[in-house]
Amino acid sequence: MIDRYTTPEMGKIWDDENKYSKWMEIEILACEAMAELGQIPKEAARQIREKADFDIEKIYQVEEVTKHDVIAFLTVMGEYVGEASKYIHYGMTSSDVLDTSLAVLMKEAAELLLESLKELDKVLVEKAQEHKYTLMIGRTHGIHAEPVTFGLKMALWIAENRRNIARLEAAREVVSAGKISGAVGTFANIDPFIEEYVCKHLGLKPAEVSTQILQRDRHAEFMSTLAIIGSSLDKFALELRNLQRTDILEVEEEFSKGQKGSSAMPHKRNPITSERVSGLARVLRGNALAALENVALWHERDITHSSVERVIIPDSCILLHYMLKIFTRVVKNLNVYPENMKRNMRITGKLTFSQKIMLELVEKGGIKREEAYALVQRNALKAWEEKADFEELLLSDQEIAKYLSNEAIKACFDYDYHIKNVDTIFKRLDL
Repeated sequence: MIDRYTTPEMGKIWDDENKYSKWMEIEILACEAMAELGQIPKEAARQIREKADFDIEKIYQVEEVTKHDVIAFLTVMGEYVGEASKYIHYGMTSSDVLDTSLAVLMKEAAELLLESLKELDKVLVEKAQEHKYTLMIGRTHGIHAEPVTFGLKMALWIAENRRNIARLEAAREVVSAGKISGAVGTFANIDPFIEEYVCKHLGLKPAEVSTQILQRDRHAEFMSTLAIIGSSLDKFALELRNLQRTDILEVEEEFSKGQKGSSAMPHKRNPITSERVSGLARVLRGNALAALENVALWHERDITHSSVERVIIPDSCILLHYMLKIFTRVVKNLNVYPENMKRNMRITGKLTFSQKIMLELVEKGGIKREEAYALVQRNALKAWEEKADFEELLLSDQEIAKYLSNEAIKACFDYDYHIKNVDTIFKRLDL
């Protein structure tokens, strides 16, 4: 079960204690701003700052009667403050508190997620550098193509993960907006200075324009970004799952002492964590769709988004944080089997050098590419169908001998040729 206790750091952001603390701080800051404007006595603002508090259980009890969470909160907070509580929430609407506090929570969550993304980056960099020249077969359509290195595979993930970091940094900025603009966003009963004051002290920027709420394209962008990050993790996990297949077995998730793979088959060592990541990514994508549905509201403000967000935003943040933690652990402790990678490269009997032969026929033999392709494919098909040695077939092909010497053909079967630009690729990532 994924809940706030699974990732306590993220769970703490979304628990009621933190939420109500944010609500209280917004109300206090608004009163302090009013005092600066001379709208309420400064002594009242001071008392509100000193006496303000809340009791969560009491809030729950009041909400049972009021059926309104903000009113319940204000009632309880007011009991602690006393006489000066008459100035609390003056000219404000519930969404001034709800949306501004949600922005702070989403910003806090984004910062924690960014820490986890950067930790994944470190682990991927370590693996990329360790296996920079570890040869393995590259696959396209699931079929053997040409040699690559496992380090290059990690470099591919590093680049994508860093794009996700940039995406989340951008989404954090988009949601780091508050609004204290009143019932329909016109500041009719509250001065715009109060919004500016509150947002400044919370590390937010005031929304350029709002209705009673912040518009939900912001939240949809944030949630879509979480879904993209989850989909990247899904992609990485799927590749590890494929590479752990018994008939491939080039990598394997760590199998700890005492771990069991199957209730029926004692020999099983399954990629269960990667499978979990792939499965949970579907939840993130579903939640992102719900966030997109929240963008269109009646006259830019109804309440259909609220109930949805109370589920999907905390859940997605907690879920992605959990996924990042467990997948980072998978990569860090991954078993990599270079010998199996070499074995798998030999399965196709050197067929993976076919392109190099074709290019040599064009370059040195001076024939058309289509003709070169036909000559190489003829031998490749024979090698595949008859389990013959591709290199030997080429060396005995009299038509190819018209264009390439035996030495030129043999020189094409060189793994180093395929990884000669690995350093260049790594430098692009500052690795």
